[in-house]
Amino acid sequence: MTPKEVLKFAKESGVKIVDFKFLDLLGIWQHFSTPLEELTEDVFEEGLGFDGSSIRGWQPIHASDMNLIPDPTTAVIDPFMQATSLSLICGIVDPITKEPYTRDPRNIAQKAEAHLKSTGIGDVVYFGPEPEFFIFDDVRYDQGYNYSSYSVDSVEGQWNTGRDEKPNLGFKPRYKEGYFPVPPTDSQQDIRSEMILEMARVGIQVEKQHHEVATAGQAEIDMRFDSLVRMADKLAWYKYVCKNVARRRGKTVTFMPKPIFGDNGSGMHVHQSIWKNGKPLFAGESYGGMSPMGLNYIGGILKHASALCAFVAPTTNSYRRLVPGFEAPVNLAYSSRNRSAAIRIPMYSPSPKAKRIEVRFPDPSCNGYLAFAAMLMAGLDGIENKIDPGEPLDKDIYALSPEELKGVPTLPGSLEGALKALEKDHEFLLKGDVFTPDVIETWIQWKHEKEINPVRMRPTAIEFSLYYDS
Repeated sequence: MTPKEVLKFAKESGVKIVDFKFLDLLGIWQHFSTPLEELTEDVFEEGLGFDGSSIRGWQPIHASDMNLIPDPTTAVIDPFMQATSLSLICGIVDPITKEPYTRDPRNIAQKAEAHLKSTGIGDVVYFGPEPEFFIFDDVRYDQGYNYSSYSVDSVEGQWNTGRDEKPNLGFKPRYKEGYFPVPPTDSQQDIRSEMILEMARVGIQVEKQHHEVATAGQAEIDMRFDSLVRMADKLAWYKYVCKNVARRRGKTVTFMPKPIFGDNGSGMHVHQSIWKNGKPLFAGESYGGMSPMGLNYIGGILKHASALCAFVAPTTNSYRRLVPGFEAPVNLAYSSRNRSAAIRIPMYSPSPKAKRIEVRFPDPSCNGYLAFAAMLMAGLDGIENKIDPGEPLDKDIYALSPEELKGVPTLPGSLEGALKALEKDHEFLLKGDVFTPDVIETWIQWKHEKEINPVRMRPTAIEFSLYYDS
């Protein structure tokens, strides 16, 4: 829609409130609202001002003024507001220079798409993420100088088989057996269906929904693939919809990668492919039905995987999931059909249009704009430099001995390790001015000061169990 069409749509839809949304650097949607009367065509050109120093990882207080520019093509009705509300996703610009803000994640994603086109390699890159999440009934956490605690609960939790629920009706998914029995064991069919119906209202095409492997309400809803920026927009809507549907049903959703010990964490496998002039470029006669270009793209992802982790597995909790020998792929190998490899070549369909790769180590705590842009930049580096991904590993990697795995590189074991890798290896991200040095520096500094150090300095319950009697 054009600005004029947005105003007409708003009037015809009975809109009372306009909600302006944007993603902060860390990946959480921020917003403010105005009455409809404040939305004019000029706003789409001149924007609206706000305090950039109050947004995580953005401006210092002495240079806090920023402008927000709504994108008219993103206009939809927000399905959760009592007053009929028009939602607009926005870009951020400097109010003096009018230049797009370097730390605006959506701007970074837009520059990544433009860089792809400038290389001549392709004109569109498609992403298809598969975010997993938990639907809990209760979550509690607290901490102080002399204590810390957390607790999550779900009526589905296998740990509740003996609880007096007046009555306890059983049918609770066993650990690692939630994929995917019918109701009543799967008690959350209706809430997931409600989520996908709300997603449809904001323009998200859903391919399927189901219970995931873990007990206690682990879920997955798969969106149909789309271009980079549009899919990152949809991922933001996806999280918003899941959280708000859960809340109005008296439940809570988390995209935290590893909220439960001893059962599967939540990953976000990301399918991706490059097209040009309406033709898929990853299909060919090489291994797994791939083209040389597709294999080089894999080579770029594998080469830069450790640095990519800083954006695609960006929390300290991510590395509770990325543990060698458990459910998440940490070995930097690729294979067809093989879910134990870090990169899988899906073999569901012989159609060239379906040929893609699936990167399996990201998780849904990431900022989609940054994660998708970073993976594209790594893949393009692989194509431009013809990086050989090496031989595929067509074995169950989880079952291989340490001797057999000796030559297979692995992902970092911590967020700190991922940030060190990013410090050493980020030139590929700077091409085309997609990521800028200030973004890399701010990201690394924020993660150390606000996440790694606070986690590092606090004792945990398991440490008391291990060391109190030492």
